[in-house]
Amino acid sequence: MAKIELKQPIVEEIKANLADAQAVVLVDYRGLTVEQDTKLRKQLRENEVIYKVYKNTMVNLAVKGTELEEIVKDLEGPTALAISKTDATAPARFLCKFAKDAPALEVKSGVVDGVYYDKAGIEMLSNIPSKEELLSKLLGSIQSPIANFARVIKQIAESKEAEA
Repeated sequence: MAKIELKQPIVEEIKANLADAQAVVLVDYRGLTVEQDTKLRKQLRENEVIYKVYKNTMVNLAVKGTELEEIVKDLEGPTALAISKTDATAPARFLCKFAKDAPALEVKSGVVDGVYYDKAGIEMLSNIPSKEELLSKLLGSIQSPIANFARVIKQIAESKEAEA
């Protein structure tokens, strides 16, 4: 069997994982202990983030001609991919948070919603709350003035009743 026939299924797997991805973050995992790596994988899995280690040449073949092609320049040394199809900030958020406790984990770069970000950009994205958190804050800020208005109207009605 030719080498290309062995590599093709791996490239297809990478393409399938990257299809419809909202965010892809590259990290250098060199120096992580087995315990740290297991903890990281568990945390990412629980938050629907795919975390895989592939050969750089395979990733290079899979992203050629896609919006993710810019990450090719960061494919040096041991590289793992964190991929999220549901939350655009999840990989950056969890990896940067984990890297604070495990300095051996180094964020390289990533692509979020088709835009390339370097290490500093990914670290900035990690500070953005999830979509659900942002929606709940928005709804809370919309609901607060309405609730206050309702309380004031109720107090006016009660005071008018007391006068009568």
